[in-house]
Amino acid sequence: MGFKEDYLFWGTIRELSAQYDYRMITVTENHQEIWLESDTNKEFPVIRLIRHDLDWANWLKRDMERTLQNGERIRQKLYKKPINILSIYVSKFAPVDDHEFSFQAASYKKTKVNTFIFSCETYQQSLQNLEHVLKKPLSIQVLQEDEIDEEKVLVLKKEAISESVKKAKAEQKVFQNANKPFFTYMFMAIQIAVFILMEFNGGSTNSNTLIEFGAKYSPLIMQGEWWRFFSPMIVHIGFFHLLMNTFSLYLIGAEVERIYGNARFLFIYVFAGFAGTLGSFIMTPNLSAGASGAIFGCFGALLYFGIVYPKLFMRSMGSSVFVLIIINLIYGFSVSGIDNAGHIGGLIGGFLAAGVVHLPKNKNLLRRLVFLFGTVILTYILLQYGFNHQNSSETNDKTMAMLAQKYMDDEKTAKAEDMLINYVGENPNASVSLFMLGNLALDKKDTYKAKEYYEKSIEADPDLHQAHYNLALVQMSLGAYDQAKEQAQMATELAPENKSYAKLLKKVEAQL
Repeated sequence: MGFKEDYLFWGTIRELSAQYDYRMITVTENHQEIWLESDTNKEFPVIRLIRHDLDWANWLKRDMERTLQNGERIRQKLYKKPINILSIYVSKFAPVDDHEFSFQAASYKKTKVNTFIFSCETYQQSLQNLEHVLKKPLSIQVLQEDEIDEEKVLVLKKEAISESVKKAKAEQKVFQNANKPFFTYMFMAIQIAVFILMEFNGGSTNSNTLIEFGAKYSPLIMQGEWWRFFSPMIVHIGFFHLLMNTFSLYLIGAEVERIYGNARFLFIYVFAGFAGTLGSFIMTPNLSAGASGAIFGCFGALLYFGIVYPKLFMRSMGSSVFVLIIINLIYGFSVSGIDNAGHIGGLIGGFLAAGVVHLPKNKNLLRRLVFLFGTVILTYILLQYGFNHQNSSETNDKTMAMLAQKYMDDEKTAKAEDMLINYVGENPNASVSLFMLGNLALDKKDTYKAKEYYEKSIEADPDLHQAHYNLALVQMSLGAYDQAKEQAQMATELAPENKSYAKLLKKVEAQL
């Protein structure tokens, strides 16, 4: 009846599963062909067992070709590089026309299949040979033929399958933390509430409202408002921005919180949000807001999960995570107005934060300490660089001008003027600040003072086309049309796409 062969077939599977960490990845309907995979075995990461009484070598060779093709498909599915597969035939006899055939190897693309015949006729010798091939002992208990019946085979089969079920359940526990996502929903609720408040206080696309509610604004960070490194993660610019980030947080944040647990997720999300703002702060003084950096941090946390559980990561979510990251980064680089520096900063921050807190039930204290020290040092260096960069003459000039504009928008003109005068006193070549002072003087109808500031601005930066344009306007109001024409021509040459400059030039020429 072949009970002995069936018994050895399932005994081998149980032994590989229980003792050497193999798990079932493919099972045929009749349970006569089973593929096993191991994350730890380097020699044979995949083993295929088939229960078939061999007759002719030709059938065996055809089956070897089929195994090669199936093996290549499995290799691609498991995202492995070149793979070494062991194919074990459990048979009563070796092929009748090829008694010497016991172990052969064949290759197809990046897949190599090593074929081994476990002949029950010569059980002891076959078992020794298999142990030699595997380089592992196999404690398979073999009963006499009359001691084996269908019931014993079924018990052994159940034990073998149970081992794989245990491993599958253990993998599922990695994704199922005892606590349900809490902070994911909390941040979703907060950012929706903040958005509603913004809409009732000037609108979520209004720059002043965004700054008032905590958007990243480098001039104010430079003035000591450090909390703006964190607050932008709950502030959004427009309904579509809120909708996309809330939906992304619901999908990705909840999964990360299930994997890492509530407290770890909170640290990862907040630090990633900070890191995203820091990346934006380093690259640009412009206004920015949104949870995108923190959400990219969730991607970073999933990438760290992939380092700890590489095979499980690739089987479950790896390709999707890589594709989403690449698509979002490409989209960010190709569309203007998207703060990709914040996205990249958040991605790195989430990865580092995940390394600091690590995964539940997987302590690895040494790795956590390395990540902690590395994260602290990198954060300190980037903060120093960011503040020094913002303090550089050109950047700080633009930052001061932006801050002055903010005060002017808030109708604090006197404060803006005093700040700019003090800054220009220390930095006489601050062209943008001089230009802003010219605008303030023009608003107060002090034409000659405005003319003086614009001339100093152009002296500091001859390529500042706005200063040339405004100076042309002043010269026109003073009746100096030749000088006005000269300045209008300079503005037009520097910014030919600006139609206002060309229109002014024609207007001046008509007065000559």
